[in-house]
Amino acid sequence: MHVKAVFSRQNRPQSKKRSTCETSPLTFHYQETSFLTVYLSSIVGSASIGVYALATENIVMIPRMVPKEKAQEYADWLRVKLIYTHIGGSVLCGALTCANSSGMLLPNYVREEELTQIKTVFEGNITIMETKKTAYGNLVLATDKGAVVDPRFKETEKKHISDALGVEVVSTEIAGLPYVGSLATATNKGVLAHPLLKDEERKILESIFKVPVDVGTINCGVPYVGTGLLANSHAAVAGSMTTGPEMFIIGNALDVVQEDEK
Repeated sequence: MHVKAVFSRQNRPQSKKRSTCETSPLTFHYQETSFLTVYLSSIVGSASIGVYALATENIVMIPRMVPKEKAQEYADWLRVKLIYTHIGGSVLCGALTCANSSGMLLPNYVREEELTQIKTVFEGNITIMETKKTAYGNLVLATDKGAVVDPRFKETEKKHISDALGVEVVSTEIAGLPYVGSLATATNKGVLAHPLLKDEERKILESIFKVPVDVGTINCGVPYVGTGLLANSHAAVAGSMTTGPEMFIIGNALDVVQEDEK
């Protein structure tokens, strides 16, 4: 099941004290020139789509257990190429992998046939991280402008990540927690983070990503935004339990715009 929704870009709400898990109906307003585009979907019946899939400006990675037709639909929504693979035999591609347009981080147990599949589509650097850490999608939050990482990474590991992704890397927490990749979603146009994001953390994110930083939830109040949201500069795909008000906040925070087709 998937749903496409479009919302007026007028009267953007403030990010303070929002109630996003509401049951009241949402009115959709069409613009003559452009509108915000947010899709709802699930993967293997789960609304935690960010755990299973990864999106950048150029690719979306979807596990092979998802029907190929549905996987291609994600690629069409995001206007990117499809990487159709598992990682180390696991369906948790989003949790295990991190990427931007320049590079990709993979755990050390990625299989040769999976690596071959990735290389046929992804044109950037592919780096296999030889550390005990494996969940790079949870531990690193990256765009084409910068990256933030779990503060527990060593300086040598941060240098390796910086070289792999081709961007500046800074350690920080989000909402006082270290799993930055699961606590936010970042694109080249905006960041949506955990509602309890601290002021000093917001300043770091704004400095590194050089875009506005907003807060919100997904899947009817879940604050771990990265676990249920895929996005790039073209569109956003949220977990199927995401409410109308949450979708509106996502669309504005990430500034996903599609030209009117009328």
